[in-house]
Formats: sequence, structure tokens, C-alpha cells
Amino acid sequence: MKTTVGLGILLTSLSYFLFTLHDGIIKLLVETTAVWQILFFRSVVILAGCLIFGGPSLVEEAVRSPVVKPMMIRSLLLLGAWLCYYNAAREMQLAELTTLYYAAPVVATLLAVPILKERVTLPRWSAVVVGLVGVLIATNPMGMTLRPPVFLALLAAFLWAFSTVLLRRTAMGARTLVQMSVTNTFFLVLTGTMLFKVWHTPSLPELGLSLATGIIGGVAQVAFFEGMRRAPISVLAPFEYTSLVWAFALGYAIWRDIPTLNVFFGAALICSAGLIIIFSERMLSRRQSA
Repeated sequence: MKTTVGLGILLTSLSYFLFTLHDGIIKLLVETTAVWQILFFRSVVILAGCLIFGGPSLVEEAVRSPVVKPMMIRSLLLLGAWLCYYNAAREMQLAELTTLYYAAPVVATLLAVPILKERVTLPRWSAVVVGLVGVLIATNPMGMTLRPPVFLALLAAFLWAFSTVLLRRTAMGARTLVQMSVTNTFFLVLTGTMLFKVWHTPSLPELGLSLATGIIGGVAQVAFFEGMRRAPISVLAPFEYTSLVWAFALGYAIWRDIPTLNVFFGAALICSAGLIIIFSERMLSRRQSA
């Protein structure tokens, strides 16, 4: 396997673990705090970190960057995805919601062909399908009926997938700190407009959790952006399924949710999807070297 692709897989997998941890903290915060306020504080912390590490020149570089417009579009897509996701979560069981949202890797792989002109090999498609089957087994969404929250969850999956493909397309146009600064500036503006309607004065523990959300989310974004620079979407897409494994592990560690047997079978298939990608890309690299 090429070093850059292997590093891309490692960074992307790390980002999905951190995003899962980030979502777990948000699950604790949403009991008392509106999503708009959580996302606002998260963007403040991430922007502060970007300025600390990037210095004053980062602002000028971000303003002049050619990725400003694509990142603005991506910010709108992400905001739409999260709003759809959290609104659907109010009326759907976790198993149903997770299954529908994990249509995103399939959609991203499909979009990578016409938009990015990627050549999706049979092993890559196999990994996406195997991972999706693993998710279906792990979440066991029986008796799902078509209703508005279902369509919201599917829309969230499509918006997330499209934003991921757009990120891959613009990944080489600017360094990661610039892209993070542009994205979170737009988030700051978009969420700040709603802040006065939903403001909740945070307690000290809530303030600590909000800070943790920003720090973990910031590191996750760095890993995600850097991973997308190093490997094709069709290679990285199946690794999004690993966040389900982390979600079940985190659920047990924090809320003592005990996974059922089907979860372990599903997790094994999800891990198999990642192994299919790793071994197939390694064999492809060897053939190209020969």
C-alpha cells in the first residue's frame, strides 16, 4: 500500500473515533443546551486553536484562499446535515437512525465517480457493501416505517456524503488550517444568528464539556481534512462504518449499554470491510510497483 494512502486511512479512522467521542459529549450537552449554542461554542474553540497555531498570517491567507466559496457551500451542507440528523433523532430509535445515516458511505462512493472521476474497484465496492451489511446486522432496524424523520435521516446522509466529496475536491487547494478556519467562520456566523433565541447560561461542567467538544472536534477535523488529502473517497468511505463500533464501545463505557450478540457480528463485518480495503490497496500497490 502506498504510504500516503495508508496514512490517509489511519488519519480518517482516527477522525471517526474522535467524532464519535465528540458526538457522545454532545449527547450529554443536548439535555440542557440547544444544538445551535453547542455548535457555536465549538466553532469558537476551533477558530481560536487555528489562530494560535496558524498565527496572524492565517487570516489573510484564508481571505485570499480559492477554497472560500466551496467551503462556504460545504458549511451549508454540513449545517443542513446536522439539523436534519438531530431533528430526526428526536423521533427515531438509535438503530433506525444509525442505519439510515450510514447510507452516506455508499452515496459518497457513488458521487466520487461522476464528480471526482475516481475509478472504484470491485474490492472497494465490496468493502462498502460488507460494511453496510455489518451496520444492518448490528443495529437490527426491524419494523421501520416511512415517515418524515426517516426522510430527514436519509437527507442528512446525502448532505454529509456530498460535503465529504466536496472536501476531497478542494483538499489540495489550501492547507488544512485555512480550510478549518473558513469552515468554522461560516459556522460561527450561521449558528450565531440563532444564539440569542436559544441562549442558555452554561454551568461550570457544561462549560467544560463545551470546551472539550471544541478541542476534540478540532483535532478530529485536522485528522479528517488531512486524511482526505491522501486517499480517494472510495478507499476511505468504508472506514466511516468504524464509528458505529466506537459508538457501541462508548455507550458501554459511559452509559453501561451492553451490546447484544448481533452487535458483535456486525462489528466483525465492519472490521472486515476495513481489512478488505487495506489488503486490496496493498496488493494494488505491489502490482503497480512491479
